[in-house]
Amino acid sequence: MLSRIYAPALSSLDEELIEIECDLSSGLPGFVMVGLADKAVDEARERVRSAVKNSKLMLPQKRITLNLAPADIPKDGTGYDLGMAVAVLCASGQIEAEATRDCLFLGELALDGTLRPVKGAILAAEAARRREFRCVYLPAGNAEEAALIPNIKIMPVRCLAELYYHLTGIHPLSAAPATRLDASEEPAAAEVDLKDVYGQSYAKRALEIAAAGGHNILFSGPPGSGKTLLSKALSGVIPPPTYEEMLETTKIHSLTGANNHKIITARPFRAPHHTASSVSLIGGGSVPRPGEISLSHNGILFLDEVPEFPRQVLEVLRQPLEDGHITISRASRSTRFPANFMLVATRNPCPCGFAGSDTGRCDCTTYTIAQYAKRLSGPLLDRIDLIIEVQPVDRADITERRDAEPSAAVAARVKSARKIQAKRFESRPGCLNNNMGTDDLKTYCALDADTKAVARHAIAALGLTARSYTKAIKVARTIADLDCSETILFAHFSEALQYRGRK
Repeated sequence: MLSRIYAPALSSLDEELIEIECDLSSGLPGFVMVGLADKAVDEARERVRSAVKNSKLMLPQKRITLNLAPADIPKDGTGYDLGMAVAVLCASGQIEAEATRDCLFLGELALDGTLRPVKGAILAAEAARRREFRCVYLPAGNAEEAALIPNIKIMPVRCLAELYYHLTGIHPLSAAPATRLDASEEPAAAEVDLKDVYGQSYAKRALEIAAAGGHNILFSGPPGSGKTLLSKALSGVIPPPTYEEMLETTKIHSLTGANNHKIITARPFRAPHHTASSVSLIGGGSVPRPGEISLSHNGILFLDEVPEFPRQVLEVLRQPLEDGHITISRASRSTRFPANFMLVATRNPCPCGFAGSDTGRCDCTTYTIAQYAKRLSGPLLDRIDLIIEVQPVDRADITERRDAEPSAAVAARVKSARKIQAKRFESRPGCLNNNMGTDDLKTYCALDADTKAVARHAIAALGLTARSYTKAIKVARTIADLDCSETILFAHFSEALQYRGRK
């Protein structure tokens, strides 16, 4: 007898489905699995065998053949366990095929038949809704996450026996209630408040501009000047994500299991260590998985002491910073992941950190300082909108503890500027000034004659490339938005040029 059960592929964000076929034939009892499965999937035969037995159900004493189709798509993970078990029970006649029609099954089986939560539940629900399935059966621990997707019935299951009694009509299960999210109006509580950062009014102003327009920013300065504190304070300045952004971010994190089966309600703040590999940063693997840049989507990627990262690792950021996504190509397939993030980085001026300071503690040679600076390539620096020279903290700011502006006051101005951008780009939700294209620059970033003259002089004097000039225009547009100005004035563009910094 032959049965067919459907399960989500969970190898990408493309919402593919896998058809689990089960055939029972005469011969010596055995359990054969085909369909390009990895070790975790291949071991499912033992989990299914024990789970069926310990659930007081019958494992057919026949040759069991399971095929995962399409056979040319690699399958990995433990999420196919439940679908395999149901396919075996259907093929042996213990469950009617009609009861599983238009249903999706997802879950990892323990040896006693209980279901453990798995990654990708929200993607399974989205796939089922798009393919017009009736419902999704999955572990109870994944129900809240999956119930974010509307117009699809989510059936939480605690164990295989419970699912059997439901499908046979003995004891029906109840569908999970829809998960409701209320988008907050206030930014998330950050680890650091700007009022706790001594002095640095210039750097704080640059941070405000970066937050308002979604611009990439690099802080350069000696140790103890507050670079890391400023970067960590950014989370408390940026507005919280919209409902659509929460949903999109949760899908990415769910694919990797990084969300611990929870809903992501705050903007991500990812801070990989400088020993990270290029694959961990941009994603990859034999079955492509999202990296740090995709896990930072709609949030912040923080690279502390960025020159300490291997140069070949940093260079892979070029294309995602430009395009807002990453395409990972392998021999069997190509997978595209979103990567629209704010890059926030810090660096010291030299290996010891004290070059140019008045402490006299730097013993680095000119050659050493030059080699250290070369760790960040010109093309990568060209993609950073604001390059800020952070000066050592004034002694008076440390000892006198002058009152500083809190993050809440800055967040209010950032929120107003982003509302202006939301109205400007209402046909493209989530678009900020940093994401403007060529047509947007012509429409929203026109310069008057005096400002154009300054721009021509700046291009020659500062050696600006076409890209860095465009970055300056975008920053000027954000400064104008903070001033509630419809046009970019001379003062806005002049201030934007100050943030190009020393490369």
